[in-house]
Amino acid sequence: MTPPSDPDSISPAVESSSYIPADRDTEFLQRDELRPIRIGLELLKPELIQHEEGVQSTIVVFGSARLQEPDAAKRALHMAEEEAARSPSNPACQHKASVARRQLALSKYYDVAREFGRLVSSTCQVEGRCDYVIVTGGGPGIMEAANRGAADVNAKSIGLNITLPHEQRPNPYITPKLSFQFRYFAIRKMHFLIRAKALVAFPGGFGTLDELFETLTLLQTGKTENVMVVLVGRDFWERLINWQWLVENGLIVQQDLQLFHYAETAQEAWDLISRQNGVPSS
Repeated sequence: MTPPSDPDSISPAVESSSYIPADRDTEFLQRDELRPIRIGLELLKPELIQHEEGVQSTIVVFGSARLQEPDAAKRALHMAEEEAARSPSNPACQHKASVARRQLALSKYYDVAREFGRLVSSTCQVEGRCDYVIVTGGGPGIMEAANRGAADVNAKSIGLNITLPHEQRPNPYITPKLSFQFRYFAIRKMHFLIRAKALVAFPGGFGTLDELFETLTLLQTGKTENVMVVLVGRDFWERLINWQWLVENGLIVQQDLQLFHYAETAQEAWDLISRQNGVPSS
């Protein structure tokens, strides 16, 4: 092939995507064959950054992304009831108002999660220490509340966001340097537990249950240890899951019920965790 006469012209070889260095070729890195590399990077990046930020231990807070703070829940109920009053024969409107009433009742847990984040962070992030850092899924609702509680006392907190089909942005209360986005649920779950001293589960849906039962399974099978599980809101959890029925049918044993504890308030949850780990509760 005859070389171009103009020495300043760009060679087709340079313009080819094959010429891009592999670590800068984003299209190449998205190939199915590169999945192991992406998984490794997703595991390593948050680990290195948390180490650099001095994060020694964490407390994981799970709960519904749909639970709003009480004032917002009251406004949502008011709007739903107005709509239901205008359309008394519309089942969808009546159902929406019923759900809004229940959401208002559950909104108290937003305040409990916020107080928990504030209490733990103000107790453990002092004198340069970075222990028992609040870590959430980084979204709205209960996750936002826990991150917000840490922000209330100018403490660090972590958000492990996940790429979803519908857009989800990290809540504004996460420490910016500790805000991470994940592609793979499995790696995200690993990061929840790598430094965890406890998992505090508030009322939630499928995502909360997924994360809770994975942790209980790891504890039951001895794949992890020394992680206390606290369920906030005993009435909610016992109405949702008949634990004793599982025991009576031989699907779990009575001892498995000792894998978790109940609490109603932020202080009760923190007292349970601090006693197990030998940390002053205030």
